[in-house]
Amino acid sequence: MAATDQTREQAVVDSVPKGLYIGGEWRETDETLGVEDPSTGEVIAEVADAQVDDALAALGAAHDAQGDWAETASRERGEILRRAYDLMIERVDDLELLMTLEMGKPIAESKAEVTYAADFLHWFAGEATRISGEFKPAEKGGFRVLTMRQPVGPCLFITPWNFPLAMGTRKIGPAIAAGCTAVIKPAKQTPLSMLAFAQILEEAGLPGGVLNVVTAKSSGSIMEPLIKDPRTRKLSFTGSTEVGKKLIEQSADQVLRVSMELGGNAPFLIFDDADVDDAVEGAMIAKMRNIGEACTSANRFHVAEAVADEFAEKLAQKMGALKIGRGADPDVKVGPLIDDDQRGKVAELVEDARDKGAKVLVGGENAEGAGYYYKPTVLSDVSDDARVLSEEIFGPVAPVKGFQSEDEAIAAANDTEYGLVAYVYTSNLKRAFRVIEGLETGMVGLNQGLVSNAGAPFGGVKQSGFGREGGKEGINEYLETKYVAMKV
Repeated sequence: MAATDQTREQAVVDSVPKGLYIGGEWRETDETLGVEDPSTGEVIAEVADAQVDDALAALGAAHDAQGDWAETASRERGEILRRAYDLMIERVDDLELLMTLEMGKPIAESKAEVTYAADFLHWFAGEATRISGEFKPAEKGGFRVLTMRQPVGPCLFITPWNFPLAMGTRKIGPAIAAGCTAVIKPAKQTPLSMLAFAQILEEAGLPGGVLNVVTAKSSGSIMEPLIKDPRTRKLSFTGSTEVGKKLIEQSADQVLRVSMELGGNAPFLIFDDADVDDAVEGAMIAKMRNIGEACTSANRFHVAEAVADEFAEKLAQKMGALKIGRGADPDVKVGPLIDDDQRGKVAELVEDARDKGAKVLVGGENAEGAGYYYKPTVLSDVSDDARVLSEEIFGPVAPVKGFQSEDEAIAAANDTEYGLVAYVYTSNLKRAFRVIEGLETGMVGLNQGLVSNAGAPFGGVKQSGFGREGGKEGINEYLETKYVAMKV
């Protein structure tokens, strides 16, 4: 790496505040948390490591700011979000590099995420002024029915490492638009992107205390007291189903409003009337976006027997041709996984499938060199009992499994406790609607491998969670409905 590249990378990292952001002030702590570059395993920054008292101070700041923020004009709330959007787009080059350094994804994907994250601010800037109620006569006469929408109150957000900006803005955007204050705890692996975003909101004019950022090595120890604190009124979490269940249990004490965006096991269905080349292109997007480290990632490919071999071979050619390396290199298409534990889990799933008879068409092993790299992998002839079909992979591995009938394909797709997203490729419109209606998922990509959109409701069913983020539905998660019976 050239010295000039190193200098710019260090300058971008140095430009980000490293303290806690509480009540509009940046605070240092005695202990720090190291942020690692997963392409090298080296620590690139030290940020504040919050303790329980720090977290409670953040909640106190959100609680104190709630009244004034709820009374702030909706247009002003929207204008702050719009200014933040403009700043994010203006600084996309720095934000994308920062994200790649702490998370590892290729720079082009980081750029796409920054734009996607900013889109939530743009969308909810408009939604802030569209909060409405209703006024109508009672159905039996004698009085009027008035309904109004009011902010839920102080919120807690816990976000993951795989999309360090977008998972935050799609919670923060609607909360700010609705008139709610918040405390956000970003993942310990990727705190820098959220700290940079807090700095942007500060510059955009967000009053102190409306958003508070708490970074910490331990999420559970500092967030549980906040979840059980009566000042908290809502919890929104993106992460694993296992952790989500624990948070739901903790939230029961205060009967919190809860939104959960949890694990996935997305099926990718390809029927014999599909354009195989189009399906391969869609599969590359659905599988390799974010190096496969996405809850929407295509986890298993159910392909009609007539085209299964052709699809698997073409997918293997595409995945095998991808350049692996450090994400800051613009030619790289596959960066490192987040850490050695995650790489170990991916390797374990591949070995289990191989032991049970699967053929490795490409990849199937760690890439050489420093960092947490795993080669893009395609598996064929995968047995029904292979764990790779039932467990979320979160890596660049594509298991291909054949099917003989439409009913078999739908049954295989639904044979999971998860229900976030599914992908369907077919040229038959009637079949498309039969399959879509039969799938037990909150989202479907029909003849396309990308579903994420700030203007559409994102979320799942079954153990993939509940609640929706984005679209007109997204702001409703942060509003309570109040009904008034009005005699006139």
